[in-house]
Amino acid sequence: MGEDVTRRNFLTIAGAAVGGLAVGAVGGYTLIPPKETIVEVPRDVEVEMPVPEWPWAYPRFDVEAVKVRAYDAYFVSGCAYGAFEGILGELRENVGFPFNTVPSKMMVFGKGGGLGWGTLCGALNGALAAVNLLTSEYGAVGGEIIGEYTETAYPTWKPDETVKTDADLPTSVAGSPLCHVSVTKWCEESGFASGSIERKERCGRLTGEVAGRSAEMLNTLLDGAFVPVFQIPESTTTCNNCHYDTGSVANVHAISDCVQCHGETH
Repeated sequence: MGEDVTRRNFLTIAGAAVGGLAVGAVGGYTLIPPKETIVEVPRDVEVEMPVPEWPWAYPRFDVEAVKVRAYDAYFVSGCAYGAFEGILGELRENVGFPFNTVPSKMMVFGKGGGLGWGTLCGALNGALAAVNLLTSEYGAVGGEIIGEYTETAYPTWKPDETVKTDADLPTSVAGSPLCHVSVTKWCEESGFASGSIERKERCGRLTGEVAGRSAEMLNTLLDGAFVPVFQIPESTTTCNNCHYDTGSVANVHAISDCVQCHGETH
């Protein structure tokens, strides 16, 4: 089912089941039958389709499929859309309802760190939105995704079919979840400009990796084996002893690495 399906159209389609149309089920969810088998019902017929309670149950992910889908989607509408579509697109295709009611284009605002403002990396933004939809453990899993991002050398993964360049690209460690910092550090490390095809390819591959790691963590969560390993940097802990909510200064509410931007001030 396409992403542009409206709520009313969806209810109309779902209402075809009322006429005796057989509907399958996977993972406890009702699946919408193929479009060619749907019998239209009158537009004035309203069919109640209750929204499933949050979080929405999900099956195991094919991690490589998530990576490739996210990478390809990056070149359609950017990093936030790419990461979100990498995860939700797999669920839409392999499960159906209710994931086919969520338009991935809702995440296009996250491109370039939020409409190009360079704040939270769009790949993180999209991945975190998907994780938040799928588990009440979004805090633990999401924190691990962000923390790992800040310490990982990207990109290390390359799809079999690339869009901008097939070259092996330099890597860099952002030390920050911010798009601005992540891109600038990579440009300084690689020597490529921020508007180059190499940088765009880099962010496409990074988007695939972030979505893939998020899917891996969700799989581990299904197995009951998810254990966060990221540790907040010692420099941040030291700074926050004074500057965080209950410290003597109490003018900071963040757990990002402080020293990277502010330097050693104490």
